[in-house]
Amino acid sequence: MNQIADKAMDAAGAYVKREKGTHLHALSEHVDAGLPLPTGTSALDQRDMAAYLMETVDFEIRAVERFVVVPELRTGGTFDRLLEYSGPGPDGEHVEGLFIGDLKTGSVEHGKLKMAMQLAVYSRGEFYDHTRVPVDTADRKAFAAWKKREVSAAEAAQAYTPLAGVSQKWGIVINLPAGSGECTLHWVDLEIGWAAARLGLDVRTTRGTKGAMLPWVSGVTRNRVA
Repeated sequence: MNQIADKAMDAAGAYVKREKGTHLHALSEHVDAGLPLPTGTSALDQRDMAAYLMETVDFEIRAVERFVVVPELRTGGTFDRLLEYSGPGPDGEHVEGLFIGDLKTGSVEHGKLKMAMQLAVYSRGEFYDHTRVPVDTADRKAFAAWKKREVSAAEAAQAYTPLAGVSQKWGIVINLPAGSGECTLHWVDLEIGWAAARLGLDVRTTRGTKGAMLPWVSGVTRNRVA
C-alpha cells in the first residue's frame, strides 16, 4: 500500500514540488551568503532568486538552518532563517530585533495557523548540538545504549544554547512560489501560534489519559441455590 501511495504521489507531482522547494532553499543560501549562483542555474531560477534578493534586502541573516528543541512541548525542528530587522512592523510602528524567518516555496493561502504554530515553536526553542552525541546514531544498538546512560545535569546542559533575543510575538514568512519570479513577505502572529501549539499539546496529553471508562461492578451478591 505504501508503494502504491508513493507512486500516486509521484504521478501527482508531489515529489517534484518537494525537490523544487529544496532546490530553491539551497539557491537562497547562496544569495544570503553573497555567493554567485551555481553554473547552469536556469533563467527561471535566476528570476526567483532576484525576486528573493530584492524582497529580503532589509534583513541581516544571523543564522541559517539551525536545529532547536522545545522541552516544554517535547519537540524540535530546524528553522530556515534567523533575521535581524529594523523598520515598520505589522501595524506600521517601528520594530527591531531578531525574528524567525521561514521560506515557503508554495502557496501560503492555506495552513496559515500551522505556519504560525511552526514559527512560534521555533521562537521558543533552544539550540541543540547533536554532535555532542559520542556514538554513531546510525548504530541503533550503540545509540540505544547511550540514551540509557545516566549523565549529570551539567553535562547534559552543554548541548543546549539559549536562542536569546528572538521575538516571540512576530515571525516572518518569505513566500517565493517556485517559478513565479515573485516574492512577498508576511508577518506571522506567534502569540496565536503558540496558543495553538500549547492546545495541541493539551489534546495529545488528554488522548493518553486512562481510566475514562471502567467496567461495571455489581454491588448485589446473589446466594447460590443448592
